[in-house]
Amino acid sequence: MADDAADKAPDEEVQRVLDSIDGLGADGSAEDRALRLTHLLDQWPDTHAKVRAARQQAVKELHDDGMSYRKIAMLLGVSFGRVRQIIDGESAGQAKRKKAEAGDE
Repeated sequence: MADDAADKAPDEEVQRVLDSIDGLGADGSAEDRALRLTHLLDQWPDTHAKVRAARQQAVKELHDDGMSYRKIAMLLGVSFGRVRQIIDGESAGQAKRKKAEAGDE
């Protein structure tokens, strides 16, 4: 199941973003690259949060429109449980910490 989505090539928009990120570390002087990459990393937490929130909204819409967790899981190449976590706004890191804490009890 997870392999299906992982095997798909990213769509054109996603590929452009990935190529742009690659370009930040490949073009220009070492000083220019270091400055650009530092700026990107400084902005990354906010950007990551925006991407996660946008994905959560899209996944909620799929489910609200009648798509089952299992079908969403197949579409995204993630587990059934991960779909629920995405809809609940729970990051993978939070889920791992919860699981570890439950094991400690």
